[in-house]
Amino acid sequence: MPGSPPRVIVCVGAVVLRGQEVLLVRQTYGALKGVWSLPWGFPHGEEPRGFADPPQVAALREILEEGGITAEIEGLLGIQNHARRESGEPCVYLLFLCRHVGGELTPDGQETDRAAYFSLAELDALDEPVDEFCEWLARRVLHGDFSLIPPESANPYRPHLAFL
Repeated sequence: MPGSPPRVIVCVGAVVLRGQEVLLVRQTYGALKGVWSLPWGFPHGEEPRGFADPPQVAALREILEEGGITAEIEGLLGIQNHARRESGEPCVYLLFLCRHVGGELTPDGQETDRAAYFSLAELDALDEPVDEFCEWLARRVLHGDFSLIPPESANPYRPHLAFL
């Protein structure tokens, strides 16, 4: 639409912890085919009014779709600026820390063909490719080298969450 501001693509990713292990899924398509990564995706789901899901809802949906795991948001780990590989179009990754709540490790068979939890020692021993950024982030979290911004539901825009 003429006069509209330029758009930036929003992508969500999640580091899901179960004790001292992190959830990774193996991708089945594109440049990451056969590569382990964190669960990630786009806020494309639609809420009842037809809008895309809020980012934290999209992150939880991606965890369930790609890994079969139910999780809860602990907080916002951070933001990563990036660009799409195919087009160079700018995108922003919103990265959440989540805790395992339940479910069985079950890849969706379309986007992912494996889902597993890895400790630091298991990551060290893994002889399959892992996405460089996802591995870097997973290792930082497993080493406790991160700051967390917890969700704040008591804000003037509630019921929308704020991360402050």
